[in-house]
Amino acid sequence: MRILYQLLVVLFMMLQGAAGKHFIPRPFNPCEAQNGRCFPGICRRPYYWIGTCDHGFSCCRRYVEV
Repeated sequence: MRILYQLLVVLFMMLQGAAGKHFIPRPFNPCEAQNGRCFPGICRRPYYWIGTCDHGFSCCRRYVEV
C-alpha cells in the first residue's frame, strides 16, 4: 500500500512537469516584475526608487533615456 502512494506522488510530479508547471513555484518578487533590482540603502544614479524589497532594501530601476 505504501508503494502505491509513492507511485501516485511520482505520477503527480510527472503530470505537473508535462503540463509545463513548476511543482514548487518560485516566490513572486514584485521588484523583478517591474524590471527593478534590490539595493541596500537608497537608490543612487543611474537608478531611481520604485518601491521596497524584503529586509528593508530599496527597489530601484535604471533610467532609460529615449
